[in-house]
Amino acid sequence: MILIRDVVQQAIATGYLTVEAENQLRQLLGSKYDLEDLNAFLTLQQAAMSGYVKQESRELIATKQMSCQSRN
Repeated sequence: MILIRDVVQQAIATGYLTVEAENQLRQLLGSKYDLEDLNAFLTLQQAAMSGYVKQESRELIATKQMSCQSRN
């Protein structure tokens, strides 16, 4: 079984959080998890806010917005 800390470790190691990994985190956060997983998730949040980890979902949104603006 995959744990929150596993998903976080992968994202921090690569510097990238995929949409698939975000969905995994949502699912995992909806079930029981321990303090180590919670701390890992908080670390990931800080890494994303500081720009150390980029989020694919945010890049897709930005690309879509740029595409819409260029059409206008």
